[in-house]
Amino acid sequence: MLLRTFGWSFGVTAAGLACAAIFWGWEAFAIVAILSVLEISLSFDNAVVNAGVLKKMNAFWQKIFLSVGIIIAVFGMRLVFPVVIVAVTAQMGPIEAVKLAMNDADKYEQLVTDAHPAIAAFGGMFLLMIFLDFIFDEREHNWIGWLERPLSRLGKIDGFSVCVALIVLLVAATTWAESAAQHGGGHVDKAATVMLSGIAGLITYLIVGGLSGHFENKLEEEEEREHEAEEEAKKAGKEPTMIGLAGKAAFFMFLYLEVLDASFSFDGVIGAFAVTNHIFWMALGLGIGAMYVRSLTVYLVRQGTLDDYVYLEHGAHYAIGALAALLLITIKWHIHEVITGGIGVALIIGSFWSSVVRNRRIAAEEGGAGGSNEKSEVTSGV
Repeated sequence: MLLRTFGWSFGVTAAGLACAAIFWGWEAFAIVAILSVLEISLSFDNAVVNAGVLKKMNAFWQKIFLSVGIIIAVFGMRLVFPVVIVAVTAQMGPIEAVKLAMNDADKYEQLVTDAHPAIAAFGGMFLLMIFLDFIFDEREHNWIGWLERPLSRLGKIDGFSVCVALIVLLVAATTWAESAAQHGGGHVDKAATVMLSGIAGLITYLIVGGLSGHFENKLEEEEEREHEAEEEAKKAGKEPTMIGLAGKAAFFMFLYLEVLDASFSFDGVIGAFAVTNHIFWMALGLGIGAMYVRSLTVYLVRQGTLDDYVYLEHGAHYAIGALAALLLITIKWHIHEVITGGIGVALIIGSFWSSVVRNRRIAAEEGGAGGSNEKSEVTSGV
């Protein structure tokens, strides 16, 4: 099971590290390995959230997520995306941007850094909407009940999460973006850029998420028929099979996952510049990390971990909210990547431990109830 799920990740790791050592030497080998660990630590919460979406999809689309999706994640976000940023910011062609990355790494890094406010605003707003829609939704299980229960009641107000997100964007654009000197190489007013990029991130979330929800609802009748077929299979003594989302619903769910992964990768791409300016070392290291995130996502789905540990999804969404806030804060202030990754890991670990404690309590209560029933049966028999 472990080898089947992580086999490709192990293979890509070996190939990537070997490639770095052969073409650029042991320094490249070490940096690629460091970037791989950085990407995994920053994106662990991404795997948990992805698993919550991926478990709704059928086996075919899960394979698409691992194959086509990883190509988009590695080559699209870890290699092409930084080049596109430089090309747009410096108003040059993509070929010139690649040459700049290879021949003048310092200038290349500066151009990417100049574009940071726009990247942070887009990714921050997309992730913030994911967190808000989760926290304002009424759920069967509450991790932090005193906070989540009243917020779920506020979520019944139409458009409440969008209003909150726009207020946060307005504050970020009018307060933090005015002093984005740390990322802009001088005192530059980035308010308009941040506002436009943030609105673009919000619109992207609404369109992709809305389409996913629309087609998912379209399949409700089909899912009901599947459940009826499962019940009949159980009565007949057959093992029921879960078909999962397919067709347009699965396609837009896949698209949603790719945009989600892109938003998560912003901090990893930007943070990688703290380690190296070499574009190909970055692509190798972050690409290896992305493979493990994908494999971990599938592992969580196949093991049913989210069903067994009910607070894991809560922890992941709190980590998303923290990452969204940190991205918006970095428009003005630099935050070390260790802090960014550490907060997410701490929230995941906390939610996992809370789930373990809950499961133990339920098992103890069921064991106590079973013992009481046995005692009463013995007493009545006497």
